[in-house]
Amino acid sequence: MNNSSFDTDVLIIGAGIIGLSIARELAKKGIDVIIVEKNRFAGTEISSRNSEVIHAGIYYPKDSLKTKFCVEGNRKLYNYCEKYKIPYNKCGKLIVSTSNEEINKLYKIKENTDEIGLVDVRFLSKKEIFNLEPELQCSEALFSPTSGIIDSHTLIQSLLTELQSFNCTVAFNSKVEKINPESNSLMTEVHGNGENINIHSKCLINCAGLSSQNIAKKISSLNTDLIPKQYFAKGTYFTSTKKAPFKHLIYPVPENHGLGIHFTLDLSGKSKFGPDLEWINTEEYSVDISKRKKFYDQIKKFWVNIEEKGLVPDYAGIRPKISGPNDEPADFIIQFPQQNNINGLVNLFGIESPGLTASLSIASEVGSRINEIL
Repeated sequence: MNNSSFDTDVLIIGAGIIGLSIARELAKKGIDVIIVEKNRFAGTEISSRNSEVIHAGIYYPKDSLKTKFCVEGNRKLYNYCEKYKIPYNKCGKLIVSTSNEEINKLYKIKENTDEIGLVDVRFLSKKEIFNLEPELQCSEALFSPTSGIIDSHTLIQSLLTELQSFNCTVAFNSKVEKINPESNSLMTEVHGNGENINIHSKCLINCAGLSSQNIAKKISSLNTDLIPKQYFAKGTYFTSTKKAPFKHLIYPVPENHGLGIHFTLDLSGKSKFGPDLEWINTEEYSVDISKRKKFYDQIKKFWVNIEEKGLVPDYAGIRPKISGPNDEPADFIIQFPQQNNINGLVNLFGIESPGLTASLSIASEVGSRINEIL
């Protein structure tokens, strides 16, 4: 087996949308970057197995990282789409209540948007609801005009193309074996394509998504108390053989650990419903047809003409949660060197929804902090 060694300014572990965005932010400043990815392609896990929604930042506490990065990231992502011709649709979203109990939750969401300063989120009148979505069944609806959908696969390809133009190295099929902090660098041992490779970097950014905790456990001398417990929250999606009548995103009031089974449409007009929430122990993406009745019951609350037999399993994704089923929802965790006491090390944990929307904003924050270290 061949052995080789490389030196770089920054090593990034994980070629999902977060890792690619951070690499782009650094590379455009002239910083030398290497990305290692265990899979054959970029963005094959969380980044390509979600609702592809551009969120507005409606649901999260005012002072949370999720709110900060989502609100900023919403603007950045639309600007990026315009500049690089990424297909998107700023279609807007309706969050709907279908019972008296849900109306109270809807008003709490509106209070949160007021506190955050999202002045364009508003309640619609019955007439406005009917004019926007004649077949929508609900008692009240909040409208978010800056929510939308994006072609995440084209976004991933665009980021990769940019990184190629910056001569950034992206190594696929490359598995991290161990990481040893040294006096002025971190040494990462990587195995891939029949080679053992030692990469010495001034900074190491762990944004491996579902594998972030596993990577952190391979860092010698890292205090394990800094590694949050990991939970896998699987979400299944169904599509409908019957064309849905909606032109906007339709969301129920959120659940404690998710946004509920909602309606989205992709850029070809295909209807998608999901995700549900299933706590699992191992990474697997099977789609269970027996869930159809549960989906039907939830969707029928806002679309009375849905046909159960027309619901077809589509795909599944996994959210890398750091709060369990009995916990309060957790915020993003981004640990910089002053938190983890290892020079040049940055760990990202729990980057679930709204991670896609927040990606460019997270990249800007991490990029500016890395600039201070180098």
